[in-house]
Formats: sequence, structure tokens, C-alpha cells
Amino acid sequence: MDFGRPRGRWAARRRPRRRGALPAQGGSAVNGFDALFARAGDALVAVGRSSDDPEGFARTLLGTLAEPGDGVMGRAIAHVGAVATAQTLLGRPDPAALAAILPPEAAAAPKTVADALERWMPRLDPDAYLRSLAQATRVGARLLLPDDRHWPVGVDDLGVHVPIALWVRGRTSAVAPMTPSIALVGARAATGYGEHMAIEAAAGLVDRGFTIVSGGAYGIDGMAHRSALRSDGDTVAFLAGGIDRFYPLGHEDLLTRIVQTGAVLSEVPCGSAPTKWRFLQRNRLIAAASGATVVIEAGRRSGSLNTANHAAELGRPVGAVPGPVTSPASAGCHRLLRESDAVCVVDADQMAELAGGAGGFGAVALFDDPTEAAPRARGVHPDTVRVLDALSSRAPRTLDDVARRAGVEPRRVMAVLGALEAEGRVARHPSGWVARRLAG
Repeated sequence: MDFGRPRGRWAARRRPRRRGALPAQGGSAVNGFDALFARAGDALVAVGRSSDDPEGFARTLLGTLAEPGDGVMGRAIAHVGAVATAQTLLGRPDPAALAAILPPEAAAAPKTVADALERWMPRLDPDAYLRSLAQATRVGARLLLPDDRHWPVGVDDLGVHVPIALWVRGRTSAVAPMTPSIALVGARAATGYGEHMAIEAAAGLVDRGFTIVSGGAYGIDGMAHRSALRSDGDTVAFLAGGIDRFYPLGHEDLLTRIVQTGAVLSEVPCGSAPTKWRFLQRNRLIAAASGATVVIEAGRRSGSLNTANHAAELGRPVGAVPGPVTSPASAGCHRLLRESDAVCVVDADQMAELAGGAGGFGAVALFDDPTEAAPRARGVHPDTVRVLDALSSRAPRTLDDVARRAGVEPRRVMAVLGALEAEGRVARHPSGWVARRLAG
């Protein structure tokens, strides 16, 4: 894939600074770090890390605490390194101790610091962390870190929202800076026209030496992956949940085939569920890891528009395939062509030309914030999405349990639940909260 080493203004972001233990933390946090590191040692070796390198341990641990794209965690790691960040958090710090490892502009926002601790500390469970590592070893997962030669350096353009680490099943070299790449995305409920265009596009791009990147979903994603495999090409799938359990279940065979010749990746640890929020965050990786993004077919509210928006924000070229003007399944593509800098592409030649011009188009986003694009477009706040993801329609869950699952601070969860209860979307029971199924 075309993930060459960064140049220009991105080069300075390539590697977080590594530092040792923070003197202010005293012995308990460091001892806790060393003790848990020792317990995790064999599992870390099994996923491809050295037994005497604490970086892999620190990053895998931090990945269990923060939701994908957490900017506060990203700032801490960029400022003092993953090891010092993990040492601090294992000491269960107060807000002042966390502020000490953040850059001045972040430390100067006390509510931001306090909210981050409320999100992360309920998830600090050493036994759950070790179970996740054990599951990774069982499925043969490998761990990629930013210093590794096979790290897809295009994701570094995400700045403080860069993945803490990546879990991989398959060939880690499939995401190395070796061949050009292009993301083909689109609707799950694809039409025959959309599937035909995805098949033709993927086959033609593979013939031109491109690796096909997508999300492993039904519809356009699946057709693009299958066509690349049938053409003996490389294809890479980014998942929203842990790579120990392929999702969707109906694509287990397809994803297994991708593992044999390409790679399946995720930034969340094994055992993580593929929630709506994580799908939206996964889309930023598809966009960042590709030289260009092409939306093959998409409805007006398709999640693939979120991927296109991420690509535009990153300065990556965006293409859209036009469809019949009477087809709702192409309304999203037409929206991209009308409202953004997306380029009309109709075949593999034009898509390859688009990817070859990476960086030549303006970064004009379809929405205000690519992290929140799709939910914002429907008038839904991201915290609401995450709280609804964390609820069950059958088993009541306590406030603390919902907060831990959602990665949202408890007082914010309480406010969201109150609003949802007023709308009739959740119900309060003596033992907790449940989601309500709405008619229609």
C-alpha cells in the first residue's frame, strides 16, 4: 500500500516522544506497571512483541481504556509517551496528576481532564486486559505499533486521533508502505448496479497494482473485497470490533479468505463489540490508510459519506460514482458531487488517476467534524450514539455499567439517559436502564 514515510509537515508527528517513568508518580504506579507487564509478558511475545519492550504493553493497555480517537489520550501519549502515560493511569491519578502529563493547552482545561479520568478509570481492569491478550494469542493476532516498519503511516495524519496500536490478522506486510492503495466504500443495501460497479472497479484497480481497502461490510465493501481476491490482488479490511470475532457473521468466510492473502485490522482490542460509534471511528482509518477514497454507491445518509468526509479533512482525494438520478441508492454520491470537492469517476482508469493525484485536492469537508459527521447529519449527538450503543433492550444496565461500556463520564451519561427517557427511547427499571424499541 502507498504508505510511504511521511514528509513535510507530517514528518514531525511521526513518532511520539518516549520518556521513562515520571518522577512525580512515586513507586506505586511504576510497581503496578512492572507487575502487570510481567503478567502480560508471554502473551505479548505471542502477538509479536519483545518480552523486554514495555511500549507494546503500554499501548495495548491504553487501548483498553480509551475509545478510538480519544484526543485526550492521544495528547498524553504524544506529550510524554505511552509508557509514562500507562504508569500514570495505573496509579489511578487525580486530575492534577493527569494534567501533569498533558501538554499545557490540554492541562489548562480542568473539566476536560476530569472527564477523561471518569471515562477511563472504570475500564482499568487488569484481569479483563489479560483476557483480551489471551484471546488475541488464540486467534493468531499480531500487534502493530507506530515504530514498526509495517505500520500504515498514512494513519499518522490523524494527529492526536491516531490509533494507539493496531491489531492484525493476516500479513502485516499487506499494510506496509509497498503498493498504492485506494478505499472503495458504499452502501450495505447495494443495488445490482452498485455491486457491478464495485466488482469492475476493484478488478481494474488490482490490475493496475492497487491494494483495495474497505470495511468488510455487506454490500459494496464485500463486493470490492471479493473482486480483489478473485483477481489475485491484495485487499485489506478494517473492522469496528475486535478481530477475534469477525463481523458481520455472514462475512466470516470472506474475512477468513482476506486473512490468508491480505490483512484484517482493528484498533480496538480483542473482545470489543462493533458498536455504531466504533464504526464511525473505523471509517477514519479506512480514509487515512488509503491514497484516495471512492464512494461507489450510497444513500443520502450512508455511513460511507462519513468515510468520504474523513478523507476530505485529511486532504485525500475523494471520488464518487454517479448513478441513476431516480435511484435513492445513489443520492449520497450525488450529494458528494454537488456539495463537496468529490470528483466524478466512472471506471478504474479514472479512480487510479484520482489516487495518483493524492494531495492535489482541497480538504473541504461535507460536515463540520469528520469524527461526528454521520450522527451530526441526523441531529444526534455523539454521546447519545455511544450511550445507546451501551444499552440492551433486554437486560437492565446500571449507570456505571453504561458509562464503562460507552466510554462516557457517568454524569454525562445521566444527562443523556434523562433526555432519552423523555423521548421514550429508554426506560428506567429498579435494576437499571434498558433501550426501548420504537415502533416503525
